[in-house]
Amino acid sequence: MQPPHDEGWGSMGKPTMDDVAKRAGVSRALVSLAMRGSDKVSGSSTEAIMKAADALGYRPNLIARNLASKRTMTIGLILNDLHNPFFPEIADGIYAAAQDHGYRLLINSGFLDDHAERQALEMFIDYQVDGVIMAGPRVRSSVISDAAKSIPIAVAGRPLRSRLVDTVNNNDHYGATLAIEHLIKLGHRRISHIDGGRGGGSPQRRAGYTATMNRRGLEPDVLPGRFTEASGASAAHHALSRRRRPTAIFAGNDLSAIGALDSIGGVGLDVPGDVSLVGYDNTWLAALRHIQLTTIDQHREAMGELAMLTLLDRIETGRNEPVHHVMTPSLVVRSTTSAPPRRAGG
Repeated sequence: MQPPHDEGWGSMGKPTMDDVAKRAGVSRALVSLAMRGSDKVSGSSTEAIMKAADALGYRPNLIARNLASKRTMTIGLILNDLHNPFFPEIADGIYAAAQDHGYRLLINSGFLDDHAERQALEMFIDYQVDGVIMAGPRVRSSVISDAAKSIPIAVAGRPLRSRLVDTVNNNDHYGATLAIEHLIKLGHRRISHIDGGRGGGSPQRRAGYTATMNRRGLEPDVLPGRFTEASGASAAHHALSRRRRPTAIFAGNDLSAIGALDSIGGVGLDVPGDVSLVGYDNTWLAALRHIQLTTIDQHREAMGELAMLTLLDRIETGRNEPVHHVMTPSLVVRSTTSAPPRRAGG
């Protein structure tokens, strides 16, 4: 259906800046300044221009404005996995910081697929956003570094050694150490770890687990996995089917811990009476009353906020040297850990 005719509309039926200027009785240049929020335009003129724009249904041509200012005031955000509550929570911090500084967010996800993640990154470059934040990316570091040659990039939740990319990370090695030391203090000796595969921070968590077990004279038991509920369930079921099953499981993240919890109950065992369980991330899932998961808290919103502020610093100052922030996690003890059953012998 064609829009109703208005004498101020352009020939194609879409209002232009010239139409707004004519209706407000001002120059086109003054309309342009007002749309950019310039303090050179008086309050009364700004009000008249905005009223004319509203009456006509005019919206500024952002592409044209961006060409003039060389800034889109838009940040691209690529989340590793929308099913994992860690990523929406880190996005909360990114969004809050973006809002505070007048930037918009465009959000996409790699959906746990390298190719899709790479496409999302290329799309944001094509859209000429001012910068990109990648949360827990899976693609090769060389792909990220190559992209950073043409656009500022910050990575949250995965350590990178690139000199072109800023990073914000949790000290995952230390976090894993906290988890294992907690279980050992409770008396556990047979402690399995459900690995996070290629998930961000997974190698560091695995290394922290292995180093702590070795230092304490215990045998590491790393179960292949991913940062998904299904993977956690499968890995836990495999571990519990063995003759000498673990008395404790340290899952790579909260989501895989939830899967492990389901498997433990599915074989008729009790948490923590028969098997203690520790997760990682301290997402909202961990704090649910019927779950109450002991976990490692990495401060998701603070990580997101710091990632955005670090990226904006690079964008607005032209900084070339990389900045790498590392945040310290903490142990949150809830009801899924206790001493091992006596019959298990630790």
